[in-house]
Amino acid sequence: MSRIFILLFSIGLLASCDKASFPSETKAPIDHVIWDDLLQIHVDTNGWVDYKGLAKDKEKLNEYLRLLSENHPNTDWSEAQRKAYWINAYNAFTIKLIVDHYPVEGIKEIKKGIPFLNSVWDIDLIDIQGMSYTLNDIEHQILRKRFNDPRIHFGINCASYSCPRLHYRAYDPKYLDLQLEQATEDFINDSRRNIVKQDELKLSKIFSWFGKDFKRGDMTLRKFINKYANEPVGAGVEIEFLDYDWSLNESRNKVI
Repeated sequence: MSRIFILLFSIGLLASCDKASFPSETKAPIDHVIWDDLLQIHVDTNGWVDYKGLAKDKEKLNEYLRLLSENHPNTDWSEAQRKAYWINAYNAFTIKLIVDHYPVEGIKEIKKGIPFLNSVWDIDLIDIQGMSYTLNDIEHQILRKRFNDPRIHFGINCASYSCPRLHYRAYDPKYLDLQLEQATEDFINDSRRNIVKQDELKLSKIFSWFGKDFKRGDMTLRKFINKYANEPVGAGVEIEFLDYDWSLNESRNKVI
């Protein structure tokens, strides 16, 4: 058994693990009407979710998940179609996780694998045309890596209070840029998640965890915040990061 064989085997193994590749069978872009209907029924304008209602509507949720699972994005789709698909998929499969384990106090209660090594985001729960994904795969290997758009952080929702709110409409390729702009502006100016004033800047941990995503080219984190802030922050104001509340973003738990 030569080193060449081992090298070729390793290359083949790595290629098979590229979860951002496209399947050989291509499908036409899908619409997200089913997901849009579910969101309008079970998510309010502040992003609070009626998980009990979604559990009763599980058949319709599963119908949408089957649609996602049978239609992997491919190179014939536009960038907006692919991006909207993956944002909606992340949010819909996150909802499925909560509904399947409901009731839970928070998403981090859902565990599988080795404690402290595997989290809920590492569960292999998503099958799309024979390709297996975790939520981490979608967020980090596809959305962040492929699209290079920091606004994605405000489109995806981790079913928690401190997360950007789950929008009550599906992300639509035709309006995706406007939707992501609005989601970013809403989050930065949401006083429950950030404190952005001329003389005070306390930000969500999202801006710390993914800091490099907001500092591309000549952009700095402060510039990014001020691009969307209702009240731009002064140059000398120190940036602080707030604690993250992982409690469930359920409508019954919070004042709406």
